Amino acid sequence: MNKAFTKESGADDDDDEPSPAPLPAGGKNYITPSGFARLRGELLELMDNERPKVVEAVHWAARNGDRSENGDYLYGKKRLREIDRRIRFLTKRLEIAEITDPSVHHGSDQIFFGATVTYADESGQNRTVTILGIDEADSAKGQVSWIAPIATALLRAREGDEVKLMTPVGVQEIEVLTVSYPAPA
Repeated sequence: MNKAFTKESGADDDDDEPSPAPLPAGGKNYITPSGFARLRGELLELMDNERPKVVEAVHWAARNGDRSENGDYLYGKKRLREIDRRIRFLTKRLEIAEITDPSVHHGSDQIFFGATVTYADESGQNRTVTILGIDEADSAKGQVSWIAPIATALLRAREGDEVKLMTPVGVQEIEVLTVSYPAPA
């Protein structure tokens, strides 16, 4: 068999990477202007800086002879596949991104994409979340995706409203305390 059609050793390791959050069927890929800029910056960094450096390292390692036991070559090829996969992902997501500026709702008490919401759960504990795009939300920073259960429960509600949140332990009532948006630039 031609070597071009054989699987490289270590190619299975690429499948260990967690898959990105899927978009809802027929849904939009909403993203804030800053989230779009961050993803676009990452894409440009990968294409203009990181990928050329790795290609150069792989080229150098390939000239050193036996590729089957050349760690620099094998690692470089694996890293190149990871970079190419991330570039494809970012390109696809940015192509279908729908940039939505949350500052247009500044001063509103109704919850839309980009809102920072403080709510109280049944136990009386206050929590604050910011509703962002799938590719920009970071739960460690109190950010949730607009398709997350808490976000879908909160969307369209207003300050003072009580909404029902489906949780694994059942339905929970939460009360919207405050809604805020970033100020227009």
